[in-house]
Amino acid sequence: MTLLSSHLLLFSAVHRRTPPPCATFLRWSKPLTDGTVRFLRSPVAPAIGLDQRVSRFVAPAAAEDLLYNAGATVGVLGGAYALVRSFDELTRRNILHQGLSRKLVHILSGLLFLFSWPIFSNSPKARYFAAFVPLVNCLRLLANGLSLASDEGLIKSVTRDGDPLELLRGPLYYVLILTLCALVFWRESPIGVVSLAMMSGGDGVADIIGRRYGSMKIPYNQNKSWAGSISMLVFGFFVSIGMLYYYSVLGYIHLDWTSTVPRVALISFVATIVESLPITEVVDDNISVPLVTMAVAFFTFRY
Repeated sequence: MTLLSSHLLLFSAVHRRTPPPCATFLRWSKPLTDGTVRFLRSPVAPAIGLDQRVSRFVAPAAAEDLLYNAGATVGVLGGAYALVRSFDELTRRNILHQGLSRKLVHILSGLLFLFSWPIFSNSPKARYFAAFVPLVNCLRLLANGLSLASDEGLIKSVTRDGDPLELLRGPLYYVLILTLCALVFWRESPIGVVSLAMMSGGDGVADIIGRRYGSMKIPYNQNKSWAGSISMLVFGFFVSIGMLYYYSVLGYIHLDWTSTVPRVALISFVATIVESLPITEVVDDNISVPLVTMAVAFFTFRY
């Protein structure tokens, strides 16, 4: 066998590698991994077995994937840090009220994190790199909430009254939900996408609109308004549809839009009802809204 023919055989073997099985969940499916290894030039190596050659060339691809995901993690972490610092600066200069700044961070943090998932590779381990981003923020919240560190910018940006202990409630639950969705659902399931869209976009906008235009209160909860609940229903629905369309265009999920739209509308309605209930003192909205959304989405998208 000539050197040229052995190289062709090697490339053929690599390209015929069977990709990992496509995990199908109801009406959506995870995109197939290409499994193709590209070489800058043909390597010159002594005559060894074909299996040994393939394993030798796969190792650098794994290392490259590791470096790529590590770089993506650093980039997303940097973006998250810059986002909080930007709103801290706007609050410090009295350009934004602290309450509005906190809610804008609430909205943008979750949506930008969800929007960043396609930056990571198609490796099964990519979700762990993505989940590392909210995990780092979780550690920051714990350190500042327990007074092990003092980050005034963080406290002003994500708390209502500047109390560090508040970091251990709503903000901490928020980043834990981000971590959970990244690890459990990732890019191949609409459940995590809709849950984060409702928690970040729907619930966040409801608070902003409700405080500004919420003169008409809901009869069973005087702390909630019709304007806030309606805005959560509308914005939660459209943000969810927008994010699902984003992942559909990229090929991560495949949906029948004729049935998806009414299902998302139902999910948004139930999440809005839960957010309007007078249970905030018992269960934080950052727990009740996404968990109920996950449950309803799971049973809704099963059929």
